[in-house]
Amino acid sequence: MLPSPALRIEPALAADHDRIAALTVQVYVDGGLASAGYAAELADVAGRARVAELLVARDDGGELIGSVAFVAGGEFGEVLESPDEAGFRMLVVDPRARGRGVGEALVRACLDRARETGRRRVVISTGTRMTAAHRLYERLGFTRLPERDWTPVPGVDLLVYTRQL
Repeated sequence: MLPSPALRIEPALAADHDRIAALTVQVYVDGGLASAGYAAELADVAGRARVAELLVARDDGGELIGSVAFVAGGEFGEVLESPDEAGFRMLVVDPRARGRGVGEALVRACLDRARETGRRRVVISTGTRMTAAHRLYERLGFTRLPERDWTPVPGVDLLVYTRQL
């Protein structure tokens, strides 16, 4: 699916942090993809902005309808193992905007940023229940990298996907 021509992907502003926090908690916790114990980390957008590039999707009216954290390295990119790798985390789309290509546009923006920063592949981890995201990643050429699947805390199993650039 191609995103709407009115859809804009751009760097997040500090003024966007509260909206990103609320949306991320809504999608992950309220959507049953993560436990309430993870809500504080999901809501820590200022902390994320210090270790990642936050990108947002805005509709034609300027409303923030999606967000993602592009990770070029460091501790926030726990799954990255090489300077040739980049990743992204906490991809969210407002439930009211699903089906409009927002998630795909955000992932494509991360792939573009990875190329711009000289990375050769993107490696991401995703929860086992995030089946819509898995379909998106596979449609965009990501493949499973099961030897790097991991469990950050007991009861939370993460699948790893990769895409060569």
